[in-house]
Amino acid sequence: MQKNKKINKISASAVNKIPVFKNEDEERDFWANHSILDFPDDFKEVNLDFSNLKPSTRPITVRLPIFLVEDLKILANKKDVPYQSLMKVFLAEKVRQEFKASYQ
Repeated sequence: MQKNKKINKISASAVNKIPVFKNEDEERDFWANHSILDFPDDFKEVNLDFSNLKPSTRPITVRLPIFLVEDLKILANKKDVPYQSLMKVFLAEKVRQEFKASYQ
């Protein structure tokens, strides 16, 4: 006669618990190899309200010579970016240079 053996069943949520990490590098390595879908009980749905979120940019109007706009478009096309984005990068770089020069 065979004895009834007790089998301990472990729930999936008990197996898949997010570990406590010693540092950010350890956590980064963990999430590089795991999905949050493996830990459904460790996350809960939240409702976020972005209705009061303000844009971090401000539209402005700048009148530029036609040749300058055309040159920007040519450079932007070579870099495969929108010319307005390239213009922002150039402007930011120049402003940064000017600040550095004024604080030396």
